[in-house]
Amino acid sequence: MNLMVIVWIAAAVVFGVAEAATAGLVSIWFVGGAVAALVAVFCGAPLWAQLALFFAASVLLLVATRPLARRIRERAVPTNLDQVLHRTARVTETVDNERSTGAVYIDGKTWTARSADGSVLARDSMVEIERMEGVKLFVRAIEKED
Repeated sequence: MNLMVIVWIAAAVVFGVAEAATAGLVSIWFVGGAVAALVAVFCGAPLWAQLALFFAASVLLLVATRPLARRIRERAVPTNLDQVLHRTARVTETVDNERSTGAVYIDGKTWTARSADGSVLARDSMVEIERMEGVKLFVRAIEKED
């Protein structure tokens, strides 16, 4: 088997694994370029032509798919964190970090809650959500205005 067949197959696999390991479109274009160069090997093209085809196909795929990648990024779906962070919630179960108890209600959902500063927060009090860790919301009491 020709050495360049192995090189281009390995390149396609490496770029494909790199793409699968990342959250965004990073190296998918190089997979297409490597496949194009592999086809060139089977057609008997010299090394310079394989390299030129690799780069040309990679750039062409990048230019062709860039607008699609932008549209996908712009349509980002908000996460639960985006929807509840820094909002007000009602305590439905007393929040006590030492007893590992507590729940808050916001936007029609009940969340497990812990006190951000360690204080006990009474049932039916209002709190502000400071952060989220896993599926737990860390909250702090809202100061009552006189």
